[in-house]
Amino acid sequence: MASKEGGMAFSRKSYKLTSDAEKSRVTGIVHEKLLNDYLHRVFSSPDHGPAAATSRKPLNFQNLPEHLDQLLHVDDEEEEESQEQVEGRLGPSTVVLDHTGGFEGLLLVDDDLLGVIGHSNFGTIRSTTCVYKGKWIYEVLISSQGLMQIGWCTINCRFNQEEGVGDTHNSYAYDGNRVRKWNVTTTNYGKAWAAGDIVSCLIDLDEGTLSFSLNGVSLGTAFENLSRGLGMAYFPAISLSFKESVAFNFGSRPLRYPVAGYRPLQDPPSADLARAQRLLGCFRAALSVELDPVEGRLVEKESSEWRLQGQPTILLTLAHIFHHFAPLLREVYVVEAVLVRFLLAAAEAGPPERAQPAAHQVLDLLWLFLEDYEVQDCLKQLMMSLLRLYRFSPIVPDLSLQIRYLRLTIAILSHQKSRKFLLSNVLFDVLRSVVFFYIKSPLRVEEAGLQELIPTTWWPHRSPREGKEEMREETSEERLRRRAYERGCQRLKKRIEVVEELQVQILKLLLNNKDDNGGEASRYIFLTKFRKFLQENASGRGNTPMLCPPEYMVCFLHRLISALRFYWDEYKASNPRTSFSEEAYVPPQIFYNGKVDYFDLQRLGGLLSHLRKTLKDDLASKANILIDPLELQATTMDDLDEDEEPAPAAAQRPMQALAVGGALPLPRPGWLSSPTLGRANRFLSTAAVTLMTPRRPLSASEKVKVRTLSAEQRTREDIEGSQWNEGLLVGRPPEEPDQPLTENSLLEVLDGAVMMYNLSVHQQLGKMVGVSDDVNEYAMALRDTEDKLRRCPKRRKDILAELTKSQKVFSEKLDHLSRRLAWVHATVYSQEKMQDIYWLLRVCLRTIEHGDRTGSLFAFMPEFYLSVAINSYSALKNYFGPVHSMEELPGYEETLTRLAAILAKHFADTRIVGTDIRDSLMQALASYVCYPNSLRAVERIPEEQRIAMVKNLLAPYEQRPWAQTNWILVRLWRGCGFGYRYTRLPHLLKTKPEDASLPSLQKPCPSTLLQQHMADLLREGSDVAPSFLNSVLNQLNWAFSEFIGMIQEIHQAAERLERNFVDSRQLKVCATCFDLSVSLLRVLEMTITLVPEIFLDLARPTSEMLLRRLAQLLNQVLNRVTAERNLFDRVVTLRLPGLESVDHYPILVAVTGILVRLLVHGPASGTERATSVLLADPCFQLRSISYLLGQPEPPAPSTALPAPDRKHFSLQSYTDYISVEELAQVEQMLAHLTSASAQAAAASLPTSEEDLCPICYAHPISAVFQPCGHKSCKACIDQHLMNNKDCFFCKATIVSVEDWDKAANASATSSAA
Repeated sequence: MASKEGGMAFSRKSYKLTSDAEKSRVTGIVHEKLLNDYLHRVFSSPDHGPAAATSRKPLNFQNLPEHLDQLLHVDDEEEEESQEQVEGRLGPSTVVLDHTGGFEGLLLVDDDLLGVIGHSNFGTIRSTTCVYKGKWIYEVLISSQGLMQIGWCTINCRFNQEEGVGDTHNSYAYDGNRVRKWNVTTTNYGKAWAAGDIVSCLIDLDEGTLSFSLNGVSLGTAFENLSRGLGMAYFPAISLSFKESVAFNFGSRPLRYPVAGYRPLQDPPSADLARAQRLLGCFRAALSVELDPVEGRLVEKESSEWRLQGQPTILLTLAHIFHHFAPLLREVYVVEAVLVRFLLAAAEAGPPERAQPAAHQVLDLLWLFLEDYEVQDCLKQLMMSLLRLYRFSPIVPDLSLQIRYLRLTIAILSHQKSRKFLLSNVLFDVLRSVVFFYIKSPLRVEEAGLQELIPTTWWPHRSPREGKEEMREETSEERLRRRAYERGCQRLKKRIEVVEELQVQILKLLLNNKDDNGGEASRYIFLTKFRKFLQENASGRGNTPMLCPPEYMVCFLHRLISALRFYWDEYKASNPRTSFSEEAYVPPQIFYNGKVDYFDLQRLGGLLSHLRKTLKDDLASKANILIDPLELQATTMDDLDEDEEPAPAAAQRPMQALAVGGALPLPRPGWLSSPTLGRANRFLSTAAVTLMTPRRPLSASEKVKVRTLSAEQRTREDIEGSQWNEGLLVGRPPEEPDQPLTENSLLEVLDGAVMMYNLSVHQQLGKMVGVSDDVNEYAMALRDTEDKLRRCPKRRKDILAELTKSQKVFSEKLDHLSRRLAWVHATVYSQEKMQDIYWLLRVCLRTIEHGDRTGSLFAFMPEFYLSVAINSYSALKNYFGPVHSMEELPGYEETLTRLAAILAKHFADTRIVGTDIRDSLMQALASYVCYPNSLRAVERIPEEQRIAMVKNLLAPYEQRPWAQTNWILVRLWRGCGFGYRYTRLPHLLKTKPEDASLPSLQKPCPSTLLQQHMADLLREGSDVAPSFLNSVLNQLNWAFSEFIGMIQEIHQAAERLERNFVDSRQLKVCATCFDLSVSLLRVLEMTITLVPEIFLDLARPTSEMLLRRLAQLLNQVLNRVTAERNLFDRVVTLRLPGLESVDHYPILVAVTGILVRLLVHGPASGTERATSVLLADPCFQLRSISYLLGQPEPPAPSTALPAPDRKHFSLQSYTDYISVEELAQVEQMLAHLTSASAQAAAASLPTSEEDLCPICYAHPISAVFQPCGHKSCKACIDQHLMNNKDCFFCKATIVSVEDWDKAANASATSSAA
């Protein structure tokens, strides 16, 4: 506007004013009488109403400004009064948080000085204004439900990092996290608050009382007899812990829950409100009347039917209204109190389909009559108010509050010009717009109306212990309750679906690409903002205030998938050559052509700069992509100067940042401390003077692209392509079909959706399972209590009373949790949400398969695609049950098989270099083989892939992380070994509750097919078996030695008289070493069972060495574990927490299984050979074998007899786990060894010490090393040469090993002499 006083000049149009009757038909200006009636009708005085036609002053466009000034002049006196100091209040009239000196600790304060987030242990901040008389109120919008104390304090209160508001005299606080009130001492008070609630803080200094309200419901008087008088004034204040955030409303916006008699600390702009209301009345009048110049009269009509038709009289009238309205619509208070209410009323006046035209009319008029900057400010305040209203509205049964605000949001965003402005400048830059896609979960189900929606509660009945797997049959009463509960859940789900559909409509508007007339289409603006949103959340994972909360991300992802699939299938309908969304994937060229920025996210092959150097020839030959050498050079020293601050940034830092408590502007975070705004924050700190350097923004040189374009510089052609340009799909490899999938922009949205899941969605899905776990725990406690009630004697009334009280508490808690669980299932774990995650899983599988076909270029794929494939399958399997089963999904078995093929191929893929992702693949495969359905999927993959997988599993252990590999082999064997059919260890059944979801607790499901592949590889490969078994034996020797060393330290610590504690980490490592020893023994058992000739066939050159090493290790284990009153026995008896798995049974049955396979099941020749090697080992003791059957070692003559009640270990005590046939085999083995041992003792000849091997002192010298001539037994040198080529003694390199016989050598020496 060129002028706001007197005359008006319009920048867009020049309206020619005239009152000549003869020109009325040409110009559209009506005759004077009709114009006078019309203007008086529109601009009637609110005090006197429409005056009589004979007494009122004639109105025309020349004197209308003067009339409007008089109409709006009546409130000037009130305005002057409001600007004066109000009695009872001290401080600035605009109330904000005191960021200059009224705080303690480290805090982040929003640019509007109303939002704050804790950045230290317990920071405190107060407002700039205090009160000493009267009744006052302010509101706090709770953004997070953690530890906070909100209330009032005086200026003399002193706080620190441990004591906040309410912890000192003359400070009072309400804490909804712990549901208490604080004033030096604390007592129970109020209700628990949740994110999205509004706390009203009321102080009555006339009566000396202080109270609080939660969402408009009074919590009662909290404190009385407040100190008053001279020098006593109270400031609003808050103390909050790390990461907690709130926003204050002292009166800068309309109070959501005003209380009669209480005044907000900041006075509302009463004069501006009155003007706005009168102007709004004029605007309503203009909409409800129409001019009929032919008849010369005014025509009444419904305002909802009004349409802008370009009549100059109406346009000039509206121009005068909006001329005065323009400055008012830039004020937050006026927009929320006047404009929002008007738009809501207009939208709700008719059916929903009429809401958009009504809003469009208003927006069209705003853009027509206001300057652009005025409309933009108005729209910004309008969207801020809508988002705040949506987020902080309480949950009511029909969700009507959320629905009305979303419908108005849709109406505004459906206006093309407004939508583009909001997308470009507000939704992702100023607002936390993802809030629009979130449905908050009610913490208090009774206030949300869930008791009416779900009057009957129910919870599943599960067995608390293993061994009681059979479920008792559901009674008729329980069946009726379950069905009533399910009906209530369906009612709730239908109401939530209404809100979800509205949220999807918002995203459909933002993804519209048909509105490119007069500028860029909305979708491409959205892509730019969406990519920056992902970048902030990907690069700021260590900086919590910068992140989008994961609960928001979950809802955003589901709505985005719905909108994405809608547009994908819509494009398919008009372009038959493209694919359906069910066949969606991300083409591999997107990962290496530089068109999409993946920030600093890790690629499968390492850093992008490294890949572009090493694979530039492959890019040129396969994808026709040439990398600019200058761009490669630009990333050679990437991020080397990370700690150096650019000179411009240093120059721009304000000087006050150097002072204690100075405000330090930060680069705009994607997520803010306040509930709605995302503007620059201020750091407040009372710590030592330090210089806080803001996070360095990503520079252009770090975004290495084939065509160097930032996200903001891309055009529609850069994304979608043109006749000679493939856009995002440039560089198509020959393996990719040239048939288009869909619009390229949708591919980028799909890629972003996958990234979103990886950032925080999977983590949140796992977190929400906690509600279901709570239900199960309380249900178990209730059943235990009911069992005790049935068993309790009736004469013990005191116990009965306590049990009845506990039963009531558990029942009430279960009622609450079951209703809350229904909400969680409807919003997070519904069938539709499960299908979204399943669709995302299949997208990742197809993307990985297509990327794998590109050969070396597969290394460019970001790691998160593999992570999402693994994690989404885990979520579908573990998080959505038992309500929904993954087996019900279409193509379930095919999907399992495809995922199995990916895990089997890529867990040892040399193109993947990241340690974390390789470990994730290995762990996923280890979990995969634990479940029957997924194990069968592994067996269904092509045979060559299965063989390659097993071959990779049999690679030597020394060169890689081997524990998970060994675990996979053990799971393939579990159920086939000796006494190896248990789900959990026998001694843990009564001490540890069941957790059926853990992979280690699944029932045995061995794979004979994969075992056969393993046997074939070990049998046919000449080098496979020796290298594999040598590494297994080495690791077994290390693991068991480490275990023995640790239990020695643990036992010594336990024997000390003084009180001491064993480090829990040491106990965990000790138990891990024991578990590894057992699993390695099981792998040896499997190997001997499948391919016994590796140890027993004399024709194999390494068989003797392997058999001797095996016998040596088995004897060591037996001797350490079976000795009476030994170290192992004492530590097991202690039953220390963390060592629950350490027991005789698991390790002894594993050793027994190996011995039985060698000595009982093998051929006669092999049995004889194994027996001789076992007996020849100097560590062999027959009593260790007898120990297995409960035959204790006879006591030495000088020792006391063992206690008669001492229980001895015996395999015969485990008849539930060891069959009769297996026990008979052990007895047969014992008899055989007893006989062979007696025969060997009778036939053995004494050997002098000089003739024994100087390494093991167990076998005679039988080998000589060349060229140094040192000697040892063959077993020692063969074992040594598998790992080292240097001599034991002189470290000379051994060239050859020759047989050595003392007698032959002596005779040769004498004959030579």
